[in-house]
Amino acid sequence: MALSMKGIEKSFGANQVLKGVDFTIGDGEVRALIGENGAGKSTLMNILGGVLQPNAGFIQVNGQTVRFDTPKDSMNAGIAFIHQELNLVNDLNIYENLFLGNELKRGWRLDRKTMIERSREVLRRLNVELDPATPLSALDASYKQIIEIARALLFKARTIIMDEPTTSLTEVEIARVFEMMHTVKQTGVSIVFISHKLNEVLTICDTYTVLRDGEVAGQGRVERVTERDLARMMVGHEVRTEKLARKVNIGAEVLRVEHLSREREFEDVSFTLRAGEILGFTGLLGDGRSELFQTIFGVTPDCKGKISVGGKNARPKSTTQGYKAGLGYVPRNRKENGIIKDLSVQENASIVTYSRFNTLGWLNMGVLRDNMQKHVRDLSIKVENVNLPITSLSGGNQQKVVLAKWLSAAPKVLIFDNPTQGVDVGAKEDIYDIILRLAEEGVAIVILSSEAQEIIRLCDRALVMYHGRVRGELTDEALNEHTIMLLAAGGSLEEGEKAAV
Repeated sequence: MALSMKGIEKSFGANQVLKGVDFTIGDGEVRALIGENGAGKSTLMNILGGVLQPNAGFIQVNGQTVRFDTPKDSMNAGIAFIHQELNLVNDLNIYENLFLGNELKRGWRLDRKTMIERSREVLRRLNVELDPATPLSALDASYKQIIEIARALLFKARTIIMDEPTTSLTEVEIARVFEMMHTVKQTGVSIVFISHKLNEVLTICDTYTVLRDGEVAGQGRVERVTERDLARMMVGHEVRTEKLARKVNIGAEVLRVEHLSREREFEDVSFTLRAGEILGFTGLLGDGRSELFQTIFGVTPDCKGKISVGGKNARPKSTTQGYKAGLGYVPRNRKENGIIKDLSVQENASIVTYSRFNTLGWLNMGVLRDNMQKHVRDLSIKVENVNLPITSLSGGNQQKVVLAKWLSAAPKVLIFDNPTQGVDVGAKEDIYDIILRLAEEGVAIVILSSEAQEIIRLCDRALVMYHGRVRGELTDEALNEHTIMLLAAGGSLEEGEKAAV
């Protein structure tokens, strides 16, 4: 199904979000739609999905001009929108989710037999061996994405919009989803792939469209561009890719971990961390780094070994004890563990340190506001009103609010678990600058990341984990993608050194 959007304009009051955007996609094509948060991607796709109507411009499907007044109009035209927040119900099984809202009936009873047969048929088309009666809760995140794809195909979708489908997936799960996208593409179905991960764009997509400030900043074939080219189109200037320079001023030891073990998660881990140092932990799926630092912070305190903070013995039995010991933790899953969706920007930024603004049981709102404005200024948080819900902000700005929450606590050690997950390239550079500034101010930083380039660019040294154990420590020239991958896959540092020679 050839699909095109021509001269699309959209304004919200005086704010013009889309300024004459053209967007096309052909049969069996995977087209990336990329841009910074606020560039207009979601607005453009919401128009295609019938959620919003344009102020100007038109949509054509197979050469015929169409109008989508509702999401159902878009679905009836063969367009399916798989949102970042999957529209699935864990308490139902696979076939019930596939037919959710479109259940088949025989008389007044549900026709379960036919629904199971049709579910099995669509899964077979995708080369997926799953029993349609399997509870959805038994599936990992990648298979849930695949169930959304299967539902789109079940109802004859010819164009599928996938919004940030890999944000919370592991590398193995991403590979599974990419394999499924390739299978779908071979049937002639088109896919719009919205992502901030430029390496994934170059891996899975055929073509790209870059939006910047509501306009098309570039488009073409992916084989003719690099990640750096795409990043430059997104932000309008050259983006740094080299190791980030900073004033290194390493101080006294602030964290010591000795022979820390937790059954089935990590074993015999020892390391030290000094003030002003940036220490990376990396590896592959199941390496245990997140579990290790959740234990250090007090989320899962049941472990063996010794933890010292600032020279004092500290085995936090809760996150409150971790915080009081001088630790801070920025979690990897911002939406589930980093923010409280029902609270405002200011409330989210202050929730860890409310006691500091409390006088005789009353919050000092003036001091609270001054503290928030300082964070807005220092962290370049884009927010019109700090009393707005946290969900009104882009992913990158939400992440900065999570940072503000911990900066108010002034921790000795700040742990970042995948600090730039789900943020655009511009916000990523802002977050890197904040991390460097914190290190220069003497905060000890831990970076947990599966992105080798992130570890290389930010960290003074890195520990590579494999199946819950530290496989090696890398610094200077040895801190490179080849050696990281070698150790992450279970190789030895000696092999890496020989390969480097």
